[in-house]
Amino acid sequence: MNQSLRSVLSATTLPIPGVFNALVALAARDAGFRACYISGGATSVCAGVPDIGLLSLDHFCILIREVARASALPVIADADTGFGDEQMTRRTVIEYAHAGASCLHIEDQVFPKRCGHLEGKELIPVEQAAEKIRWAAQAAREVDEERAAGASDRFIVCARTDAAGVEGLDSAIARARAYIDAGAEMIFPEGLQSEQDFETFARAMRDLPGPSARGGPFLLANMTEFGKTPMLPLARFDELGYDCVIYPVSMLRVAMGAVTHALADLHKAGTLEGWLDRMQTRQDLYRLVAYDPKQPWRFPAR
Repeated sequence: MNQSLRSVLSATTLPIPGVFNALVALAARDAGFRACYISGGATSVCAGVPDIGLLSLDHFCILIREVARASALPVIADADTGFGDEQMTRRTVIEYAHAGASCLHIEDQVFPKRCGHLEGKELIPVEQAAEKIRWAAQAAREVDEERAAGASDRFIVCARTDAAGVEGLDSAIARARAYIDAGAEMIFPEGLQSEQDFETFARAMRDLPGPSARGGPFLLANMTEFGKTPMLPLARFDELGYDCVIYPVSMLRVAMGAVTHALADLHKAGTLEGWLDRMQTRQDLYRLVAYDPKQPWRFPAR
């Protein structure tokens, strides 16, 4: 049985690595992480397309199902702009929950969306974004009633706002308040550019209603590389008041860095013998997927 995200969120900031397939999710679980994240950006580029909302709802649900079933970790999943209007946003919540996600986030950009750390983003009106959150929150309640979810495993709707880089931090705070009023229990302020911005935003949220042990809604911070946000350690996010920190594309960047160098060496030398000590061994791979060649394989109990 998968744990819920609520059950692992506490007064200490939770690190949540991005996983781009079920095997990486198993590695995250093996390393001791208690939740994982599915990034729209990582999912898109793994399919060979840019992060502009080209993939289908079904594509994401297949990945969520594989990750959740294999790892039994609570999954936060990127839902971009909700795959359409309010009706599609409702369907997205239902499909993500049935696939095994504990939480999704929906952003307030226009479609086609852009990476949150690029220039040129545009926002939909706050009233429209709040209405999508309202439909998402209602869908989450319906899912919880259907599966008789208790207080500790109710589905979490997270509202992401990209307003800080478009309209300024005050607008991001105002939009977050509107999304909380509409039913969001977690807020994701994207593209903040300084420690002071993170501190100001968190302080503005803590007097609002919400489930966080710190007071207010759960707060999610994005620690992505090569973007607008400075590289901050987890301990600093804890001091700033964030409940969880995602590392959305980090493992993909690490993996592709190694793949690129290994391919270059293979093309040049015709062998990868010099890479053996940097490879995962066959034994370690089999252990990760709980495979004993001498025994019938079945999904292990988590």
